[in-house]
Amino acid sequence: MAAEFVGTRGGAAAVPALILALALLVAPPLQAKVPSHFGVVMGNGLLCRDQTSNRYYFDYMVRWFGQPYKREGGAYWFRTPEARLWGFPVREVIVSDETFPYRFIGAVADTTPEKLAAAITQRDGLRYAKIAGTATPVRETSTGGRIAYADRRSKIYCAKFKPLPPALR
Repeated sequence: MAAEFVGTRGGAAAVPALILALALLVAPPLQAKVPSHFGVVMGNGLLCRDQTSNRYYFDYMVRWFGQPYKREGGAYWFRTPEARLWGFPVREVIVSDETFPYRFIGAVADTTPEKLAAAITQRDGLRYAKIAGTATPVRETSTGGRIAYADRRSKIYCAKFKPLPPALR
């Protein structure tokens, strides 16, 4: 009986190949290439030019970079090999989870806050003001985006309050 399926068109041997092909179509890539829209999507989010929906950014990152490598400090952490923003490599993207009191998106860039702020001003026209009088001041735009030191790197982020549930408004 089993011999009648061997070599027949559309037989049992074709089923595993079809399942594999369908799985590859819907599964996110394991080592995704950075999408061409990464700079626009993430850049506008980090500059607080867009709504800060952690669900949107979580889904975006999972789609293009796979599952987060850790969940820590009220956030999901994604590795972003080969990603660049404003000309600088971005090592990680951070998206708030439901436990954190704010909705936020952040990124860690391989440059100093001074250089990152200058690149953003040159390319996007936003200017950063220093909001702390320390040796490593936090910088903030009029839209609410911030840049701070993260060791020798920059952490750029946008954080907003979560809205109240409709019954409490």
